[in-house]
Amino acid sequence: MRTASFASIRSFFAISDEQAMWRIQTQDDEAAFAQLVRRWEAPIQRLCVRMTGDLHRSEDLAQEAFSRVFAKRKDYQPSGKFSTWLWRIALNLCYDELRRRQRREETSLDSMRGEAIAAMDAFAAPESAPDKSLVEQERSELVRKALMQLTEMYRTVLVLRHYEDLKFREIADVLNLPEGTVKSRMAEALTQMSRLLKPMLAHGPAKNLMTRSQPKESLMI
Repeated sequence: MRTASFASIRSFFAISDEQAMWRIQTQDDEAAFAQLVRRWEAPIQRLCVRMTGDLHRSEDLAQEAFSRVFAKRKDYQPSGKFSTWLWRIALNLCYDELRRRQRREETSLDSMRGEAIAAMDAFAAPESAPDKSLVEQERSELVRKALMQLTEMYRTVLVLRHYEDLKFREIADVLNLPEGTVKSRMAEALTQMSRLLKPMLAHGPAKNLMTRSQPKESLMI
């Protein structure tokens, strides 16, 4: 009971992201910065994995995102949500990485190595059971492979909406777009995902996945 009560008290006095960022901005508060890193390190790394398809590089990108948060702390606007600013920083780093990769012609955006696909399993959604059936594993892998074939603007909306569970208005704030545009991109992204997945699922044990009686958007979860 004492442990639970102590945890409850600590939670009550925990500062918000915006309060922590204010301390960083005005006092260079390293403890507040460490708190933000603890809160956001996993989501930001998940984002980087799903945007780039590279687990090891995503770790570097996540670290760089937090380095930029501290380096650009004076640029943060207290009137805005910290998470919006952080998502935007991380996404821009992912875009830069994909452009460097494309220029080097080391990796094509319309394909993904099996190694990268397997690495992304480390960041599966929390609700995924560790003892998934073979069909579910195949489905998860095919969805990730199809995701990497989408252009950046469609992949971004899908990742933020379905993996990070942001609302459409929150995604609109991150991308600095009208909410209607975000919804339109979501609809088009889902259409493209269905088109990409149909031939992948045409043969093998997962061939009936597309016809299961479940909402279309659940395909992405």
